[in-house]
Amino acid sequence: MAMLPLPFISCPRMNVLCIDIGNTHTHFGLIEPDGGGITPGKILTRDIARHGTALHREIEASLRSGPEVSGIAFCSVVPKAEERIRGFISSLGGRTPVFQLTRDTLPAFVRLHYPNPGEIGQDRLANVVAAFRYFRLPCIVIDLGTAVTFDVLSDRNGYEGGIIAPGVGAMTEYLHRQTALLPRLDEEFHIEGAIGKSTSQAMKIGCFIGFGGMLEALLQAVREDLAEAGEAEPTVVLTGGTSESLFPAGLKSGNKPGTHGVIRVPDLTLKGLASAFLERISA
Repeated sequence: MAMLPLPFISCPRMNVLCIDIGNTHTHFGLIEPDGGGITPGKILTRDIARHGTALHREIEASLRSGPEVSGIAFCSVVPKAEERIRGFISSLGGRTPVFQLTRDTLPAFVRLHYPNPGEIGQDRLANVVAAFRYFRLPCIVIDLGTAVTFDVLSDRNGYEGGIIAPGVGAMTEYLHRQTALLPRLDEEFHIEGAIGKSTSQAMKIGCFIGFGGMLEALLQAVREDLAEAGEAEPTVVLTGGTSESLFPAGLKSGNKPGTHGVIRVPDLTLKGLASAFLERISA
């Protein structure tokens, strides 16, 4: 879908309301030009066009803010939600420009070494923008949502590609739906020890330890590929809705002597959206 027309703004030193529409949740927040911002909010994606939500109030406030908010930027992996959010913003009125990050609206500084860039999800594009903007290359961005994505950027070629795997929510939901007695788990994954004393504890341990092991194996494989290509030790950035509850101490890989630790940036996608938008209006 084509981007709505954007007016030229000569000095984009203003906040951007950024919205990341995911399969299950939609995250949002005001991001400042230097990448700072308030604590992001979250609603269920199915409620994206519902009046009275925190997102609704944030959009209304942004539309009323005039020059204090330079625009609304969003990305989406749910096509129906794209139409709903555009219609919702339009129904509220206001002249604040609306920007959607797509392959066609990527900043010029993003280099893609990928056969079919149109296949890359918009949330992944936002993460790639943030990686180029804020971190040294090579870089691996791990986004923990309904699906887990690894996006790999090399120093030589830029964005190389990545990995898509089931997220912890998809795994637990599958167990619940495909079995008669296993319960649906909440989003809290605090465990003590490796032996569950209840069904829910056993499921959480399986997710916490088994899921973490999957991430470690994938990360190690990507590191080896980059090393074989002559790349330096990569920066590893962890983001996404379950990164804090599942990995409060970060991944183990990368914390060995001589390597770089994992950097946690919970609102990385929103920061990437803001960077893309500000680059667009200042070009």
